Amino acid sequence: MIHRPKPSAALPDRGTGPVRQVNRLDRQASGPVRHNAAMVANVSGRKLFALDGKWQAIVDPYENGFYDYRRQPLVDGFFRNRKPRDKTDRVEYDFDTSNTLDVPGDWNTQRPELFLYEGTVWYEKSFDYARVPGAAPTRLFVHFGAVSQRALVYLNGELLGEHDGGFTPFEFEITELVRPAGNFLVVKVDNVRRREGVPTLNTDWWNYGGITRTVALVEVPETYIADYVVQLRKGSIDVIAGWVRLAGERLAQAIRVEIPEAGISHPLTTDATGFAEFTFPAGLALWSPENPKLYDVAVVAETDRVEDSIGFRAIEAMGTDILLNGRPIFLRGVSAHEESPLHPGRARTVEDARVLLGWVKEMGGNFIRLAHYPHSEAMTREADRLGVMVWSEIPVYWTIDWDNPATLENARTQLEENVVRDRNRASVILWSVANETPVGEARNSFLTRLVERARELDPTRLITAALETHDVGGDTLRIDDPLGAHLDVLGCNEYIGWYVGLPDKCDRVTWQSAYDKPLVMSEFGGSAAAGRHGDVLERWTEEYRNRCTTTSWRCCGGSHSCGERRRGFSWTSARHAGSSRASRTSSIARGSSRTTARRRKRSS
Repeated sequence: MIHRPKPSAALPDRGTGPVRQVNRLDRQASGPVRHNAAMVANVSGRKLFALDGKWQAIVDPYENGFYDYRRQPLVDGFFRNRKPRDKTDRVEYDFDTSNTLDVPGDWNTQRPELFLYEGTVWYEKSFDYARVPGAAPTRLFVHFGAVSQRALVYLNGELLGEHDGGFTPFEFEITELVRPAGNFLVVKVDNVRRREGVPTLNTDWWNYGGITRTVALVEVPETYIADYVVQLRKGSIDVIAGWVRLAGERLAQAIRVEIPEAGISHPLTTDATGFAEFTFPAGLALWSPENPKLYDVAVVAETDRVEDSIGFRAIEAMGTDILLNGRPIFLRGVSAHEESPLHPGRARTVEDARVLLGWVKEMGGNFIRLAHYPHSEAMTREADRLGVMVWSEIPVYWTIDWDNPATLENARTQLEENVVRDRNRASVILWSVANETPVGEARNSFLTRLVERARELDPTRLITAALETHDVGGDTLRIDDPLGAHLDVLGCNEYIGWYVGLPDKCDRVTWQSAYDKPLVMSEFGGSAAAGRHGDVLERWTEEYRNRCTTTSWRCCGGSHSCGERRRGFSWTSARHAGSSRASRTSSIARGSSRTTARRRKRSS
């Protein structure tokens, strides 16, 4: 999400209406997706100036730094970072003497008084940026890995723009605003849950607030490689297909796509819009969980060069099978929230990802569902390296505001940002558009449009969603959600033994599906208080939780009623923040952990 600097100081009062979206992608109905505005793909492969570390922070629960007492936007709010002109000047805040918060990081786990806080916190970071004398002209962007949930971003008192969505990256160009010295970047961060939001008011994960992922200045040439796709062509294991897009003034250039290890240097030329497509044969070692082979890939233009590590594999659905590189594969894994196994708060580092994905591998898994929102790029890149297939999801969760056009735009933007970030990652095989949403005309239309957009952005991967079932009697559960007709793979959350009957009921259940498609059991298991023990039929004990997990896994692994169509995910969490979650932590080997919110939903 990028646009040029704006002269206005503040945005109009948003009241209770939807947050305005600034969308960086067009709505092209078919063919390669082009972009209206500049963006920077593969930020980690660029020249970066890190802004991580200690940021000054002011907690503002009444938003006095943004509104006056008539709830009108201030022209001289905290984003101006004003200093008193003299001792008579009434300036009621001072970033220089304020407390600090770590970036990246959530505020909930950094200060006890902010553990349950939902509201506004102002962040400020000062920096210098001196261009090298005599160096070629460059452009500069400020990149945010994620801000939870909404961000208004200002540089030197000028509004750059806003972003809504707590799990996807965005950036703004600051070439014309940055100074050699004395710059101040101010971000108004707000994690208040909203009915029209994505996610909406009610979820079952912790509502972290803060600048939760890395922030950096990204320097690129005046004309640069804005985006690219280098993947196997859909349905092929020996033809690479993709495209390159330039941004800047010199849009018609000679380009090369290089894979040195394979002896490939494929030439092409961009058109007057800076765009070029390509296909070429390539005999490559295919990526798989057993052999997660990555190749060094370079996209080289006359004015820019970007390097990446990319795996090449084919993924498709045929009947009730998922095929990896043309062969059926059985998915074994877990659903996981973005909780760190090493420190309080969100998992955000390469070390976090290695531990979590290492646990998946240790238990014999080959798959992870990154629920219920996009996890950090560190996770998907490590999944590439370690050979763990990924289900990637956006937080269209439970009952959101299906009739609100702004809610749809928000969801679609988050989908786009997620796909654009990770569509060169071999590990990502499934894009999920929703979890446990109620069937209805507005919902069906909403999700169908997301499915269509996902396919426009990336026609090579499979589309899924976690659907609900209904009991048709006689211990028979049926999957016939109309959304299933639009999906490549069906997802289903099964809690027999926890929300439905006792664990042994699982062996008696027969599953029916209206669709001849692969089925992933995207959640199953139960909950327990960590360390609580008792009889196998006593709720909240580890023994009962394990009974739920093992009986469900036995069924998912291929009983007479389930068959090889079902791929199973147990819930896991290294730890959960908050009282309702900390009491139900579970190890990855032991199965599931859920939240109080879900128990209420199922029991009401």
